[in-house]
Amino acid sequence: MRRVAFVVNSRANYARIKTAIRECTKNEHLDVLVFVGASGVLHRFGDVSKLVENDGFTVTNKIFSVVEGNEPISMVKTTALSLLSLADEFRRTKPHVAVTVADRHETIATAIAASYMNIVVAHTQGGELTGSIDDNVRHAISKLSHIHFPATQTAEEILVRMGEDPNSIFRVGCPAIDLAHETPRVQIKDILPRYFGVGAQPDYSKPYLLVSQHPDTLQYEEARHQITETLEAVHSLKIQTLWLWPNVDSGADAISKKLREFRELNPSSMITFFRNFSAEDYINVLRGAACIVGNSSSGIREASFLGKPSVNIGERQRGRQKGPNVVDVEYSREQIAKAIEKQVGAGSYQPDKTYGDGFAGESIAKILSSYDLSIRKKTAYS
Repeated sequence: MRRVAFVVNSRANYARIKTAIRECTKNEHLDVLVFVGASGVLHRFGDVSKLVENDGFTVTNKIFSVVEGNEPISMVKTTALSLLSLADEFRRTKPHVAVTVADRHETIATAIAASYMNIVVAHTQGGELTGSIDDNVRHAISKLSHIHFPATQTAEEILVRMGEDPNSIFRVGCPAIDLAHETPRVQIKDILPRYFGVGAQPDYSKPYLLVSQHPDTLQYEEARHQITETLEAVHSLKIQTLWLWPNVDSGADAISKKLREFRELNPSSMITFFRNFSAEDYINVLRGAACIVGNSSSGIREASFLGKPSVNIGERQRGRQKGPNVVDVEYSREQIAKAIEKQVGAGSYQPDKTYGDGFAGESIAKILSSYDLSIRKKTAYS
């Protein structure tokens, strides 16, 4: 039986691979290992290990590796600790394939550890372009990988131009789109009370914004200014808002501090702050939103599939392939407010399947169970 190791490092990371884990678990030719590490094991980021277990999967082991801080050195040390721990886990469990997701600093640790231990690396969401250090990390992981699962046709073409063997590239779409496709509709009045948000009490009869803004690691020193511009724009519109806490990247401490300050100084604000949601609950919160605001890729991926208006702020996702539902703006409260008003007025957009049709997990499982594994690879420039 072929042993496949998935490494999950955050809530968003899990949403982008969950259906592949599920479909691989159902495949009689695959033995699935699930490692949860980095912010995925921390309570203040939602303890993804509990989400994994609640979904019926077994957590093979937890990897405690996060070094918190407001500077880039914290990400370097987190990557180093992740690399050390994964090497031990891979030596202990001996997987044939290690699956790594997208473009975060913890993700490259999986690719490095597996590559040097002669384990085949399978990489999802390679070939995409954004606008931050994630681009460099994503492309580096692609060069370390033996099997590629890009989400879009453009990403597939970029991988080929990077010299990856076309026979190792399988355009399957993004597994997060699977969740958007299959998750039953649930009203937020049945979701939010379970998450103990702080701030305003939501009025379930009125429209709301969803905000998810993370630090841009290339501009981490500007994180406080950037979140202030978004806060002031949203606050000025007097539209109730569900606001998600930032991820663990450099600059997150500055964002978190500003959010707490704002909450204390503006008790009458119409903003409710949440740590996170499960993958399915997030889909329904997004599905019901009048507009998603910030710099999360979900404002481009899942939002486009659901036809939800999106305001993308800054450079973090600037280069990513986008549907007509996305408006790009700078970190300017005036631009942000104006774009939100425009997008809320738009109502909805036609669903866009650029990032998949909802069956990525099934395709990934089939390929991982049948692909002719080899740790040897050659650059395939034509």
